[in-house]
Amino acid sequence: MWAIDRDYSDSALGFDGDFLLAHVRKATVARMRELLEERIRLWVEDDESAVEYAEEVEGRWAVRMRQEVRDATTVWFDVGERSLWFEAYVLPSPPLTGQVHRQALIRNRSSWRAFFALDKEEAIVIRGRISSPQVSLEELDLALGEVYEMVELAFRPMLQTGFPGREKSC
Repeated sequence: MWAIDRDYSDSALGFDGDFLLAHVRKATVARMRELLEERIRLWVEDDESAVEYAEEVEGRWAVRMRQEVRDATTVWFDVGERSLWFEAYVLPSPPLTGQVHRQALIRNRSSWRAFFALDKEEAIVIRGRISSPQVSLEELDLALGEVYEMVELAFRPMLQTGFPGREKSC
């Protein structure tokens, strides 16, 4: 029977797996960040884009876009080690939650990249995540477009249901 030398490891060969993994993650984060910054630049420069403003705040990007059903929506983008997250505020926690939550769950069935959720204060938000291999200029454009469409379709019905009598014109 052969004896197994327990001192024989990757580090004995000069290979540090943790270092390599950290390097790969750092490169992945940098790549996602570069793509996000490029996409934001293109949105801001495009006169036909709904994006009117973008800025980096504490390591996250805030992208403000014009909407038809309300003045604007700000989408926050956050680059993580394995994915890119995005979130947009829709409504404060409504006093009549049941039907608003039901509307959100029904709309979640037809969304692909984003979904309605509750934040820490139980406000209605839209959240989504793109895994690092899928992050591209096109995928970022589709994600922002989906947030835009979700707000356009859901904002007024949720406002009317959750806050009856609050909206002036429908």
